[in-house]
Amino acid sequence: MNDFLQKIWLYNTIQTYLIVVGVILFIWAFKKLISRYFAGLLFSVVKKIWKDVDKQSFVSLVVKPLGTFLAILASLVALFKLNFPGQLNTEILFGYTSRAITYMLGVATLIISFAALLIRLIDFIAIILERKANLTPEQNDNQLIVFFKDFFKVIIVIISIIMVLRYAFGQDVRSLLTGLSIVGAAIALALRESLENLIASFIIFFDKPFVTGDLVKVLNVTGTVERIGLRSTRIRTEQKTFVTVPNKQMVDSILDNLSLRTHRKGDLRLEIDLHTSSELTAQLIERVKKILSRADVETSQVHLAEIAVNAIVVTGDYFTAPLSMDEFNVIRQEINLQSLKLLEELNIELAGENKDIKINK
Repeated sequence: MNDFLQKIWLYNTIQTYLIVVGVILFIWAFKKLISRYFAGLLFSVVKKIWKDVDKQSFVSLVVKPLGTFLAILASLVALFKLNFPGQLNTEILFGYTSRAITYMLGVATLIISFAALLIRLIDFIAIILERKANLTPEQNDNQLIVFFKDFFKVIIVIISIIMVLRYAFGQDVRSLLTGLSIVGAAIALALRESLENLIASFIIFFDKPFVTGDLVKVLNVTGTVERIGLRSTRIRTEQKTFVTVPNKQMVDSILDNLSLRTHRKGDLRLEIDLHTSSELTAQLIERVKKILSRADVETSQVHLAEIAVNAIVVTGDYFTAPLSMDEFNVIRQEINLQSLKLLEELNIELAGENKDIKINK
């Protein structure tokens, strides 16, 4: 039996093959248990940083990519203990031998699995920060969390690609980065508008002219901001349509953040008949002031605006709290109806209501 185990086949003993295969099968069979154990160790470190961390959510996010990474790492370490058969080390593709290609694939797989693990850790950190941000009434923190979560994921992907090119395929990263910088400059010129939108997104996040949930008016669009992305801002309009506005226009255009107003203004304009006496006009003004002196109107003013050719114009301005549009429309309707009843009580006609036409022979 010992002689059989020590028998050499393709530069390795049978015993070495059995050990390597046994290690690989053991790791892949029990990778879930092993990853849970290491996830628990990693959670103990995370627990020291964030006290109110949920272990179940951490383990559910990390255990799968961690198990895959550990299994690939153990498998590669076990396989590298074998002597690669010389007769199999032949040129296969573009001057690369089978041994070199096997090494490239192994290292690339290891780097990619580790990058997937880091991305899951970023998702977990984002969940923790989102929970803390939800405890505050402001939406700024939630926007920054979503933004930087996507930003760091892109950074990890770029670094992983560079590491695969450097350590798996043996490429000179410095010359590659130099070439990429030239190509990047050309791409930057072609994608200038996209880069401007990206820079504008940073301005929005740090200058904070508006946040998610604000009612804004920009260009000819009025609606509620639902999401602020790296390239554009999504707005739900009052007609319930979904409008996408480039971030550059959100920054460069005149933007009215309607959610930050302190009052909502209403206008009242009465054009009464030119033959209305001054006493009735003064009485109308005083009675309109009483109509506007209601609890839900904070400030108001009524005055005789002008005496035009065809009418006497009485105007009134009133301000309410920053109510919703539906609530404000109810108040405006009540004021208009009371003003109409007042005109009926005082027997005041609106300008142009009656016209006399005389025909002379």
